[in-house]
Amino acid sequence: MRYSTLLLGFLIGFLLSCNQNPVQKTIHNLDKEKYTGKIIDMHMHTGLPHEIPAGTPSICRPSPCEGDGHATVDPKELLEKTLAAMEEYNISKAFLSGVDWSAVQTWTEKAPTRFIASPFILKADNNQLDQLREKYSSGDFKGMGEIGTQLNGIPPNDPSLVPYFDLAEELELPVLIHTLGIGPYMPHFRPSAGNPLLLEEVLINHPKLRLFVENAGFPYLEEMVAMMYQYPQLYADLSTITWVIPRQTFYDYLEGLIRAGLGKRLMFGSDQMVWPEKIGAAVEAIDQAPFLSTEQKEDIFYNNAATFLRLKNTVEGQIN
Repeated sequence: MRYSTLLLGFLIGFLLSCNQNPVQKTIHNLDKEKYTGKIIDMHMHTGLPHEIPAGTPSICRPSPCEGDGHATVDPKELLEKTLAAMEEYNISKAFLSGVDWSAVQTWTEKAPTRFIASPFILKADNNQLDQLREKYSSGDFKGMGEIGTQLNGIPPNDPSLVPYFDLAEELELPVLIHTLGIGPYMPHFRPSAGNPLLLEEVLINHPKLRLFVENAGFPYLEEMVAMMYQYPQLYADLSTITWVIPRQTFYDYLEGLIRAGLGKRLMFGSDQMVWPEKIGAAVEAIDQAPFLSTEQKEDIFYNNAATFLRLKNTVEGQIN
């Protein structure tokens, strides 16, 4: 009888431990030591695309306009708040893009070693290509993208984007592309145009392209894993999904990528747009992930981006 009671108690304890609420596990992780090393933010903007008016509640789900996320629409204030957040969270470098190229220049002039200046591309335009080549020749731009043509319903394998990928491959530019299944309620946005499998033709035709995907292609987990397995040059950032979807949903997605063995090609990003307060939220979401080791956090926050940007053997202020 005694042994039966002990066995029953053991089984009950075992079952209770196996069925712990995953949210509780996340809370327990808050006691871990915070990450204090350097961070590279691979997804920053000088504001919103012109077609998306600031304050639109459907920019993301849930709306970042709630709580501490009120939009900072004044350009000078947005720059100051972003730089302050970079200081607070030890963000040494950021991949920066904007539809307004003059705004990108203003930000880089304010902090020249902090930003990798890049154009936000909403529409393919042959005349724009000539201007871009001049910007790269002068050194004003050092990256390409966010290529956000999906916001206008244009998938990544559209023929109109081929000249952009040609130029990026020729100049060996790091390229960010908006390819995911969630986005703002814009008239022409289509989740189907964000399937990562649509990148296959691009990568086959541009084998030396240095491409990374926004939000790791959320919610296309299986497709993203397949593409990253097949094309080892493909990287992904973890940006807006750190703060626009439920925390546990983000953790489920991130853990799927980690379990698939892709932890060496995931990079931190904030995608702060006009909500600089969300930089901290993005950092904390990764720092508090209960399943990430210290080494994996270091990779996501810094090492993977340094490898992708080819900073490993250079002065950090320069990219190759």
